[in-house]
Amino acid sequence: PPSLSLSPLRPPVPSRPRSSLSAGCRGGSFVFIMSRINLRIREQLFSSLLRQDLGFFQETKTGELNSRLNSDTKLMSSWLPLNANVLLRSLVKVVGLYSFMLSLSPRLTFLSLLEVPLMIAAEKVYNVRHQAVLLEIQDAVAKAGQVVREAVGGLQTVRSFGAEEHEVCRYKEALERCRQLWWRRDLERALYLLLRRMVHLGMQVLMLRCGLQQILAGDLTRGGLLSFLLFQEDVGHYVHTLVYMYGDMLSNVGAAEKVFCYLDRQPNLPPPGTLAPPTLQGRVEFQDVSFAYPSRPDQPVLKGLTFTLHPGQMTALVGPNGSGKTTVAALLQNLYQPTGGKLLLDGEPISKYEHGYLHRQVALVGQEPVLFSGSVRDNITYGLKSCSDEKVMAAAQAAKADEFIKEMEHGLYTDVGEKGNQLAVGQKQRLAIARALVRDPRVLILDEATSALDVQCEQALQDWQSRGDRTVLVIAHRLQTIQSADQILVLRQGELLEHDQLMAGQDLYSRLVQQQQQLQD
Repeated sequence: PPSLSLSPLRPPVPSRPRSSLSAGCRGGSFVFIMSRINLRIREQLFSSLLRQDLGFFQETKTGELNSRLNSDTKLMSSWLPLNANVLLRSLVKVVGLYSFMLSLSPRLTFLSLLEVPLMIAAEKVYNVRHQAVLLEIQDAVAKAGQVVREAVGGLQTVRSFGAEEHEVCRYKEALERCRQLWWRRDLERALYLLLRRMVHLGMQVLMLRCGLQQILAGDLTRGGLLSFLLFQEDVGHYVHTLVYMYGDMLSNVGAAEKVFCYLDRQPNLPPPGTLAPPTLQGRVEFQDVSFAYPSRPDQPVLKGLTFTLHPGQMTALVGPNGSGKTTVAALLQNLYQPTGGKLLLDGEPISKYEHGYLHRQVALVGQEPVLFSGSVRDNITYGLKSCSDEKVMAAAQAAKADEFIKEMEHGLYTDVGEKGNQLAVGQKQRLAIARALVRDPRVLILDEATSALDVQCEQALQDWQSRGDRTVLVIAHRLQTIQSADQILVLRQGELLEHDQLMAGQDLYSRLVQQQQQLQD
């Protein structure tokens, strides 16, 4: 009977408890490795992104970075351990089954091997197209995510302009592009599976015909043929798995390539500085400084600026929109490097100072302060390793933020919500000022930082500035702020106006300089 001929030919079956224990240990080990790899890749990628220059973020969309950080790192980390698990298991079984098949019929064994190159060739052609579609899908999904983040993040603007339907249409178009790519991916997959099954069926028919000839010739028994076909069915499954692993590896190459591209990218920044003197006067010198953004190198924003910011004085930097005022503040924070000239802090290039030290000594309060989810205290002490509550409250009092902090239910430990959405605009600005003051910086930059403050709060801030010997740079348009400055610098199209030009000018800033000159005389 066929059962008698099959029994001595089947490989020995291991005991079920031992097999289950081994499979569980193997699978658990690979899952543990996968989680560790995923955590490590995400951590390294996030760390690499935070160290990139600002020009990189101007050229790369946030949605694309988020897709690389979430989707692509997951593909990378899951492929290696899971596929290695399946690959090793399938490889061992393929070798074992082929040894049994070879003992039954070498001729049929070599004939069954003809299916392998056909499968590899079909898989290779399919993988080239599949990988290209996957890359397009990644970009399309990232674009759809970018639309969602822009619409939700700027919901107030969307509502103000009644653009809800416009955003819905944008998202619908992005999803339609994703749907078309998904449909194309699934269609090509279905055609590939159909071709593979037709080849497999053809090989089965060919082997049956060859096996029948061997039975008639007396080289093979019926039971041997049946055993061979059963073994061949199993080995075909594992060979398909091996080929699929190869294709899956190629499909993940695109994701891994982009992640490793970001990991290996070197920021366009000078070597990190090491200067951290115990005392700093805060004297800032711009010596013939020119600058153009990396994305627009042929359009200079600053052209040969030369001026000095003195300790104990407040300098007002004024000028029309687009004249380069905010760029001056960015250079002073070492966010960009001058394309020409020198920017010195206490006689040393600002890039030579240690990163953490520099940003404790040079603090900025922007026109639109950025707060993070967490408590009031977390936002004031942001970036500081340790800071007492007394020091935090002193900074809040100097910024006139202590009044509304005391009225909160949990005081300093009240949650401000995502991006500080639980606070009013003026309250956000006061917290941002307190965040700068708690560092006791030697150089303080106020970029329209008092635009949302009332007169009393602004006057208190100016009184605090006048009591110290720190260097203060104010970028403002309010007459009260400008008139109280020790010196006024006027920017126009990236250039400082000379004294003669200011005295002969008829614009608002020129008249302010003329009034200050008359008061000094």
